Amino acid sequence: MSQPMPAAFIGHGSPMNAIETNAFTEAWAAFGAALPAPRAIVAISAHWDVPGGGVTGNEYPPTIHDFGGFPRALFEMRYPAPGDPALARTIADLLALDGKRISLGWGLDHGTWSVLTHLFPAAEIPVVQVAVDTTQDAAFHWQLGERLGALRDQGVLVLGSGNIVHNLAALNFGADEPAPWNARFDADISAALERNDRDALVGYAHHPDAAIAAPDAEHFAPVLAIAGLRRPGDTYRTIVAGSLLGSISMRSFALG
Repeated sequence: MSQPMPAAFIGHGSPMNAIETNAFTEAWAAFGAALPAPRAIVAISAHWDVPGGGVTGNEYPPTIHDFGGFPRALFEMRYPAPGDPALARTIADLLALDGKRISLGWGLDHGTWSVLTHLFPAAEIPVVQVAVDTTQDAAFHWQLGERLGALRDQGVLVLGSGNIVHNLAALNFGADEPAPWNARFDADISAALERNDRDALVGYAHHPDAAIAAPDAEHFAPVLAIAGLRRPGDTYRTIVAGSLLGSISMRSFALG
């Protein structure tokens, strides 16, 4: 490629976004349609948290329904994209993972397929999923992104999926607007991303609202990994922003 592939983070929110059409899913679809066609996709999902790390090596990764209490239509959803075992081995090398960390027992969880079904609905592009590891610190996840950076020159879209603000215990089903702490933390992290402020991002836990806005480290880890992919000259842009139920940020962004 003459230009490196952009990298992106999607705030995926509820699994229901897989089968709903709304402002968020429409923005994801528009973003996917505007991208150069990737050779493959590497998805870093908040919903695969593995001590020691992992990468999927399936030739045909299954669609994993890792949730409960949703309509039958969601459980019937499939995203039949192929895998890429050779790319999985390359990623294992880049991340210094033992070959035993190439998993044939996992597949594409909802952090990945609920987003990709809108970005690339044909499910024709090979997908490899990479685990987060919340036994490690924030700097580890920034470095995970850095280590995957060379893939951008090989036509690979590296896609993070989580939420900048994610607190299910604080859901407010009557809320039309974000809670004040949600709005503050989301805005401050977006500003740090725009100015490429590594210290603020890796040190996000020191933000005065972090304890309530980002108690789930696995949902913030993909933000850090994508930020770690940034190169000099890359621009930061918001794909879509907004809030769900007061305590979830739906902000999605792209670098490139």
